Amino acid sequence: MKKTFQKYRLKLVVILTILSFSIGFKLQDSDYFFKINKSIEIFGNVYKEIAFNYVDEIDPETLMKAGIEGMLKTLDPYTNFITSSEASDVELITTGKYGGIGITISIRDSMIIITSLMEGYSAQRQGLRIGDQIIEIDGKSLIGANPENVRHLTRGEPGTEVRLKIKREGEPKPLEFVLIREEIKLKNITYSGFLKDGIAIIKLERFTRNAGEELRMAIKELKLKGELKGLILDLRDNPGGLLESAVDIVSKFVPKGSPIVSTKGRKSQNAITYKSVEEPILENTPLAVLVNNNSASASEIVAGAIQDLDRGIIAGTKTFGKGLVQNVFPLPYQSQLKMTTAKYYTPSGRCIQEINYTHQEKGESATITPDSLKKIFYTKNGRPVKELGGIEPDTIIKATDIDPLFTELLRKAMFFKFATNYTLKHKEPPEDFSINGKLCSEFRKFLDSVKFNYESDAEKKLEEIKSLTENDPNKEGILLDIKNIKLKLEKSKETIFNSQHKELARALRQEIMSRYKGESGRIEASYIDDDLVTTATNILREEKAYKKLLGYKNLN
Repeated sequence: MKKTFQKYRLKLVVILTILSFSIGFKLQDSDYFFKINKSIEIFGNVYKEIAFNYVDEIDPETLMKAGIEGMLKTLDPYTNFITSSEASDVELITTGKYGGIGITISIRDSMIIITSLMEGYSAQRQGLRIGDQIIEIDGKSLIGANPENVRHLTRGEPGTEVRLKIKREGEPKPLEFVLIREEIKLKNITYSGFLKDGIAIIKLERFTRNAGEELRMAIKELKLKGELKGLILDLRDNPGGLLESAVDIVSKFVPKGSPIVSTKGRKSQNAITYKSVEEPILENTPLAVLVNNNSASASEIVAGAIQDLDRGIIAGTKTFGKGLVQNVFPLPYQSQLKMTTAKYYTPSGRCIQEINYTHQEKGESATITPDSLKKIFYTKNGRPVKELGGIEPDTIIKATDIDPLFTELLRKAMFFKFATNYTLKHKEPPEDFSINGKLCSEFRKFLDSVKFNYESDAEKKLEEIKSLTENDPNKEGILLDIKNIKLKLEKSKETIFNSQHKELARALRQEIMSRYKGESGRIEASYIDDDLVTTATNILREEKAYKKLLGYKNLN
């Protein structure tokens, strides 16, 4: 009888314990839902009172959008409200498709200029050129227009007509073009080709749904051209895209079943581990992945997986540090909410998110974890790697510092304008791009003809000093000294121009080759004297150096 009572009492305790937990969770849930409903009611009433009773008439939609954006600013910069008019941009990021004519535009000297043409589409087929100025679209003047508004005018349903009026250098009158919009498919891979000694390079620009298949085809084509002894995957300036596409890319290089990335969020359904589900097409070929500070999100998933699995080396500079995953949720009236729902973790278990946005809604600032507090994880071969700061390359090659002269030439579009001018006069690209060659002599004459000038850092400082001498008793003497120094600085600019010969020749080569061979021509030209590409190529050619970087014990 006593044993039966003890059993009964034990069951009762268990049941009461479970009930108390259940009631506790329900009370917590109830309290949370009450806070949500209360806040919605207050927000709705504040919005309604302002919309109806504010002293000035206001646009209700603009007011609501401002309220939503104010709320989202307390979270992270990747959680965004997307209006119906902006929904096509999300579709472009995910599918890589839109209706248009195949041009890229930019502002040059307050004018809308075509800066690149997509091969095979209506703009290129019907004779538009890089450097053309668009002055009208469907009869609408583009004076004072911004590029975003112009993009909306050129894009639309495939099969529809768009009329462009173009001003072209060398033509006395504007040219008119009637183009038919088509479905434009943005390429994920913008260049693939061999460099030397069986080492090839592939430039991956983005991660839309078809990225993995494009990579498969590019590798297949390279194999048909020759023996593939090593591959460089260039992810520099790739801002990312779809997580699934990043998994697809990595799957081409690692054994089937390999962990690639995992996600963990507030809800259990956001905890997912992604593994390779296919046999690799390049399982053992030496691999180098190039990254920089603009390589983010999906690019970092690829670099992190390749590094943690010791499948290849990572070269360049530290990546951006975005380890957050977003999902898009549909809202009424074709609007959407792109919201961060999880963090992702590389195969070693590290999260590479650099900036911590937690508790911003409480007024706290975003923070960065100092190196001393970052945990150390280990790759497959036991190499140490750190969390919370992007992907640190195995071989760090910093970009060359840009001189103020080069910066000013870029800012004033001198390379672009010279290339436009050059292609009007020459049917073939030049053979010699060296700084002492005929081309660079022409470039110098062109700069003189457009009266190009720039102010060096030293000259800017002199102007500051000059402004401070206004009430100085020795003003005249100081101003004379400043004048003499300025004359010397002006002469030294000639020396600076010659010292930048490598960068100038490289910029000219890229801009001119883009006119003759399109975007792939520009990219190919950029690899000729790219220090990072050269370093990666040399490492891939040296088996021992390659294996040593990956932490292999047996280097034979």
